[in-house]
Amino acid sequence: MQTVAFSAGDGRVKGYLQEDYPTLAAHKVRPALVICPGGAYRWCSPREEDPAALPFLTLGYQVFILEYSCAERAGEYRPLGELAETVRRLRDDHVQWHIDPDRIAVMGFSAGGHLAASLCALWNDPALGLPEGCRPDAAVLCYPVISTGEYAHEESVRWVTGGDEALREKLHLPDRVTGDFPPTFLWHGGEDGSVPPENSLMLAAALRAHGVPVEFHLFSSGAHGISLCTREVETPDEACRPWLGLCQAWLCRQFGFEP
Repeated sequence: MQTVAFSAGDGRVKGYLQEDYPTLAAHKVRPALVICPGGAYRWCSPREEDPAALPFLTLGYQVFILEYSCAERAGEYRPLGELAETVRRLRDDHVQWHIDPDRIAVMGFSAGGHLAASLCALWNDPALGLPEGCRPDAAVLCYPVISTGEYAHEESVRWVTGGDEALREKLHLPDRVTGDFPPTFLWHGGEDGSVPPENSLMLAAALRAHGVPVEFHLFSSGAHGISLCTREVETPDEACRPWLGLCQAWLCRQFGFEP
């Protein structure tokens, strides 16, 4: 495994890359995954960084983790610009990092899910001036913040909008879905009292209404911030734990990638 690091605006990106060997010629070019951890746009939770990255690295993905601007730095679309720049950088440097530029996914947890979904919805918004080549090819959203209206997670909304009501309206993502939104995998714990499952339900309904391929799993239990749902990350949850295998299978099908 190789590691790389670079800046995306004020954001920091670390990447884990597969080693290249002549005997692995079939895997010289690999899909990539960019992970956005949660933390209410106040911080980036380590529970949703390396623990989420390593299972996909093992599958053969090139995996990157974005620590984006948080707290007082989270407003004015700054995290969105950082994620857009990260995806663009992966496409620009795809030869160097052995990435298939047509198979780049974003994964987000909680507020990081809002960030990932925001890029999926707003990548081509002319008012934002995001860089060319920033559209993800697929999205994985884990107990995501989606609404800035009903069922909103108010702390996340306060940090990402800075109290700007126009920005709050803009970042209500069910209203921003179009047919250009990438195929999406969604999951949510049924007992999430911080970011209610209705967030994912609203997005799933909007995606279906626009003909966007979506797979959605609402589990019978599961609180918020449970990451891999294992004892290792101190959030064991047997009911929700299958999300990882379901997600890996879905993403590999989307990318035509056989581990």
